[in-house]
Amino acid sequence: MPSILLVEDDKSIRLAVEFALVKTGYEVNTAADGEAGLQIAYATNPDLILLDLMLPKKSGFEVARDLRTHHDDVPIIMLTALDREEDKIKGLDAGADDYVTKPFSTDELMARIRANMRRTQSAPPKNKGIIVAGEMSIDLDDAVVTVANERVSLRSKEYQLLVTMASRPGALCTRQWLLKEIWGEGFIGTSRTIDTHVRRIRKAIEKDGWTYIQTEYGMGYRFTAMQNGVASYSEE
Repeated sequence: MPSILLVEDDKSIRLAVEFALVKTGYEVNTAADGEAGLQIAYATNPDLILLDLMLPKKSGFEVARDLRTHHDDVPIIMLTALDREEDKIKGLDAGADDYVTKPFSTDELMARIRANMRRTQSAPPKNKGIIVAGEMSIDLDDAVVTVANERVSLRSKEYQLLVTMASRPGALCTRQWLLKEIWGEGFIGTSRTIDTHVRRIRKAIEKDGWTYIQTEYGMGYRFTAMQNGVASYSEE
């Protein structure tokens, strides 16, 4: 039985969502503040976390950042009354995979839970071997990325996104195609999800004049290793 951690300080929402989750067949743990949510997450290793943003003791942003240091793969869906685009991007930057804006319907929430559950069960990239591009190397057998012989830390989805693009050097990868490939058919998200992950990947791997992910405005991205504007790509 899949387990879900619900961190929500509004008692009426917490009870209503908990009832719907249990009725659907999920095992549910709940917390009413950020600190308690973190403790329960570390103790129970849930399959998915529903996380309110405006929490006492620790905000949802802080909780998400802390969770990502220990639970890299667990899907986090943020429940927020903040519907401004910058707040949603801030949540994604903190480590969330998806968000639901309050007020929400039970049907919408369940659909997003199913979509995010499915994406964690998707198979990892089938490529094996090593991809070398510029000063970056991707060991596909051990899932290790190095830049200038220094290991780079990437989250699970960031790594999958990088490998997916690097495996198709020079090809246009549209945002919608990438969402489908990495998050799966049922994922309910926007192109901002891709943009946020690409921004984090770039910050981790691009240095010394090297760029690897080129933006095709209005369409998506291309993986092309370039140093100071000169393209270079090799694969081993």
